[in-house]
Amino acid sequence: MKQDIHPSNYREVVFKDMSNEEIFITRSTVASKETIEVEGKTYPLVKLEITSSSHPYFTGKQKLVDTAGRVDKFMQRYGKRNKK
Repeated sequence: MKQDIHPSNYREVVFKDMSNEEIFITRSTVASKETIEVEGKTYPLVKLEITSSSHPYFTGKQKLVDTAGRVDKFMQRYGKRNKK
């Protein structure tokens, strides 16, 4: 294998699904400014809107996920463009 091609900052990181508050601890190089304490240990925190624990494909349940009114924000910005 080639030497020195892999990132050196692999560490354990918490990925948190914001729709159902489930967390995953895995190794990653992703940068994060936030931290979270899990079982007495502090980890970098990455917040996600949808993961395998909340996505309809994996859960088999259809669920509307409209975070922060994305449709409403779009309509406010672009909905009235062609109306005269």
